[in-house]
Amino acid sequence: MRLPAYAILLAGGYGTRFWPASRRARPKQFLALTGKESLLQQTYRRLSRLFPPSRIYVVGNAEHRRLLQQQLPRVPPGRLLLEPVGRNTAAAIALAAAHIRRALTSGPAAQRPARRSPEGAGGRPLADAVLGVFPADHAIRDEHRFARIARAALAAAAAEGAMVVLGIPPTHAHTGYGYIERGAQRNRIGGQRVFLARRFTEKPDARTAARYMRSGRYYWNSGMFFWRLSAFHALLRRHLPATHAAMQKLPSGAKLRRVYARLENISVDYALAEPAAARGLGRMIPADMGWSDLGSWAAVYEWRAQAQGDNLLPPTHFVLDAQGNLVETRGKFAAAIGVEGLIVVETPDALLICSRERAQDVGKVVQYLEKKKLKRLL
Repeated sequence: MRLPAYAILLAGGYGTRFWPASRRARPKQFLALTGKESLLQQTYRRLSRLFPPSRIYVVGNAEHRRLLQQQLPRVPPGRLLLEPVGRNTAAAIALAAAHIRRALTSGPAAQRPARRSPEGAGGRPLADAVLGVFPADHAIRDEHRFARIARAALAAAAAEGAMVVLGIPPTHAHTGYGYIERGAQRNRIGGQRVFLARRFTEKPDARTAARYMRSGRYYWNSGMFFWRLSAFHALLRRHLPATHAAMQKLPSGAKLRRVYARLENISVDYALAEPAAARGLGRMIPADMGWSDLGSWAAVYEWRAQAQGDNLLPPTHFVLDAQGNLVETRGKFAAAIGVEGLIVVETPDALLICSRERAQDVGKVVQYLEKKKLKRLL
C-alpha cells in the first residue's frame, strides 16, 4: 500500500549575510532575490506541484506571522505552524511531524487506509507516511528535474525506511557548505541512483574542500531530507529524546512556548543526519538541478549574472571600465566607474559596500550591531 507523502517547508531563520536588505522583521526568505516572487513563494510553488496544499506544512517564526500569511495566502488552516522561539531545524521538523501524525490519526486523513508502523508511543501503532523537508530560501533552475528527483527520494525513503538526502554535485571547492561522502550504490529508483551516505562533514577548510573535489566522492549537502514518519520518530527518540517526548504530547498556546523554549537548539544535520549515516541508515541521491542555497550576496550575483564580468545595476545607470559589480538601490540612477567585483546594497537607513570575495563576512556586521545594541538597524 502506498504511503501518503507530506512536505515540511522550513521558513525560519534570519539571513544575516543579506544585511541590510534582510532584517529580523523581513529576513532573506521573504525577499525577491532571483525574480518577482520571494524565495519562500518560489519554494511553495515548486512544492505545490508535488503535494496537495493539505499536505504542505509551513514552519516559520511567530514574529513573521503576518508576512507568512501575506506571502502564502492559500495555505490551508492548520498548515501554517508558528514557532514561539527559534530552536533550529530539528525542533521545527519535529513540530511539523507531530502535526502530521495527528492529521493521520484523526480527522479526514484517518478515514483513508494508511500503512501502520510499530513506532508509536506506549506500543500503540502509528499511521505512517513519508516526509520531505525543504528549506524555504534556496533557488533551483531546473524545476522539472527537481520534481523527478524529489519523487524518487520520496519513493526511496518509503521503500527503505532510511533517511534520504539530496546531494549536489560540487562545482568548486566551496568552504561554506556541508559535504556528504558517497558510498556504494544501493539501487536505482525512479531513474535516479541511490547511494549509501557514508558520512556528513561540516564546512571544511580550503585544503580539505579541494581534496573532497579531487576524490569525486563528495557532494554538497542540500538540506533536503526525506524519511518515513516512523523512521524520523525512531531517530528523534534515540538521539533527541527530550524533543521526542515533548512533541508526542503536542502542546499548544502558552504551554507550547514554555516547552519549545526548553528544546535543544540544534540542526537536523547534527542531531539526526550524522548519526543516521554513521549507523548505515543514510542514503544519498545526486541532484544536478541547478541548485543554490543563495548563502550570500556573491551567490546572488553568480545566480543572476548571464556571464562572468556582467554588471548588475538598476535600470538607469552608467558604466565605464567596470565589471562584476552588483548594485542594489531603488529609484536612483547608479554610475560605476573603474570598479570591479563590488557589492553595493542601499536601504533607507543603511549602506553596504564590500567586495564579492568578502560577501561571507557580511554577517559580522550584524554581530557588531547586536553588540552595540543598534536594534533599529537589525
